[in-house]
Amino acid sequence: MDLRPVGYVIGLLVAVLGAAMLVPLLVDLAEGRGQWPVFLQSSVITMLGGTAIALACASGVKEGLTIQQTFLLTTSVWVALPLFGALPFILGETDARLVDAVFEAMSGMTTTGGTVFSGLDELPKGLLIWRAILQWLGGIGIIVVAMVFLPELRVGGMQIFKSEGFDTLGKILPRAGQIATQISGLYVLFTLICALTYLYFGMNVFDATAHAMTTISTGGFANYDASFGVFTGPIEYVASLFMILSALPFVRYVQLINGNPMALHRDPQVRGFVLTIFVLVLLLIILLEESVHLDNEQAVREALFNVTSIISGTGYASVDYMQWGSFAVALFFFMGLIGGCAGSTACSVKVFRYQLLFASIRAQLRRIRSPHGIFTPRYDGRPVSEEVLSSVMSFFVFFILSLGVISVALSMTGLDFVTSVSGAAAALANIGPGLGDIIGPAGNFATLNDPAKWILTVAMLVGRLELMVVYVIFTVNFWRA
Repeated sequence: MDLRPVGYVIGLLVAVLGAAMLVPLLVDLAEGRGQWPVFLQSSVITMLGGTAIALACASGVKEGLTIQQTFLLTTSVWVALPLFGALPFILGETDARLVDAVFEAMSGMTTTGGTVFSGLDELPKGLLIWRAILQWLGGIGIIVVAMVFLPELRVGGMQIFKSEGFDTLGKILPRAGQIATQISGLYVLFTLICALTYLYFGMNVFDATAHAMTTISTGGFANYDASFGVFTGPIEYVASLFMILSALPFVRYVQLINGNPMALHRDPQVRGFVLTIFVLVLLLIILLEESVHLDNEQAVREALFNVTSIISGTGYASVDYMQWGSFAVALFFFMGLIGGCAGSTACSVKVFRYQLLFASIRAQLRRIRSPHGIFTPRYDGRPVSEEVLSSVMSFFVFFILSLGVISVALSMTGLDFVTSVSGAAAALANIGPGLGDIIGPAGNFATLNDPAKWILTVAMLVGRLELMVVYVIFTVNFWRA
């Protein structure tokens, strides 16, 4: 396999990441914390490194990539960028060890949102905005991967969106490149509107900018140890709204602005996602009013915010919901395994896969009841091919197996059962906080041992890239092809 085309693209993206480090440099100059040399050094190292890689591989550039090169590129980018993105944490005031710096950078790029840093309230603003930038770049990056690479790679049933994402949109927009450009423009616009709204509801300019980036990317990095708990009241409704908007497929927004006013409403995964949030919020409101004895408005606000945060994979926490009782804790664990819509910044399993799973189960039950009938699973009114169903079923099997293996691996490092299982789920589904006293909404990942942090770092990568994209490159046949 010719690795030069892969290396060329990785080199260019690494160089772009290095240029992005100039933003926290300017922020630190404005704050006067004296950390700007850290970002200058990191930027120079990253840009030179990326440029050197790109120049070394430029001779192999050609039109298009083979399927093997595409798999390798998709995985390698999410490995290379966090490694370089960790430099400011190693060189900066955090003085982080390699494992902590890479964990934090991977958590940022994969928009997981789990952190190993304590004392966020006192960190230089340059480092805080760098954490937000990592998540913001990771958010737009995963939209591109979900809309361009995963359907082509036929991963986890994503191929069902191949025709929807580009072919049918060709009636409105002739080129996929134009769609990607409009998605990027909408991503920037959403971030700007979110920041201005946060500013209006009481955040300062810096907090509004940083939290807008981590909200729209559904990343969840906050500027404070108390996460979003620093901000209470109507601003929680604002955050909930933008988390929901970011968890919807961005290609539908493109259709919306190009003359299809029913694009969102007609998407079954959008309807399923909104309905799921409504049911979960209603359950929690009843619980909070009856058992926790919150007043009506607070119950609605806290239920909506925290359900939206976990199901979208953002991972903000406004309260320690571990104190709401065992039912709430179990509910939060399972809602994190649902996720948002395909083609959004949200993570986890995704709503459409559950819809396809239920459609397949329903068709199978009808076949059992009527053996001579022909029943075909349908999605959005159209028949679903066996290839798509097989891909979805394979994803579920791999997800459950991966969750089990990671949980066992974490328990072997000495972690308790709750921390192991919830930590595996939080990393693999890119949720952010786990459960329990250590990594729950009131804690972080700082006190975990080094082997556990490395395991979780790998799990975040695997989960963000839909499992099979990473697993396939470890097969012998992949390298023989």
